[in-house]
Amino acid sequence: MLSPVVSSTRPKTIDGVTLQRSRALRHEATDAETKLWYALRERPFGNLKFRRQYPIGRFIVDFCCVEQKLIIELDGSQHAGQQTYDEARTSELERRGYRVMRFWNFEVLEGLDEVLDRIKQALDAGPAPSPASSLSASATSPATKRAR
Repeated sequence: MLSPVVSSTRPKTIDGVTLQRSRALRHEATDAETKLWYALRERPFGNLKFRRQYPIGRFIVDFCCVEQKLIIELDGSQHAGQQTYDEARTSELERRGYRVMRFWNFEVLEGLDEVLDRIKQALDAGPAPSPASSLSASATSPATKRAR
């Protein structure tokens, strides 16, 4: 069953299971997710708001700034063996018009200021172009590499 969502930034409906899982993940955060969330929820980048464990389609992303279409994903050791899945997931999110930044958990735990600086640089670059306009531009511009 689909449940209505009142936010205008999300799709009008969200799968009830996805919504429940999203809520559960907020209570099961890793130390790195908790540390980054405490920094992001203070809105260190002006008035830009980040959401955590945010559903986008069939995925739940760790953090998302909807206004800038920027997703922040934190990877632990379990991601070392799922690179193919992560790449497919990133490609799907990019097709939806989002930029995806990935950081290892230890980067957040040991160097939060550097992580925040890199996020700020991405935000200063502005939101991702819409998927339709990026398709026409991709024929003339080189592919951009994701932050790592």
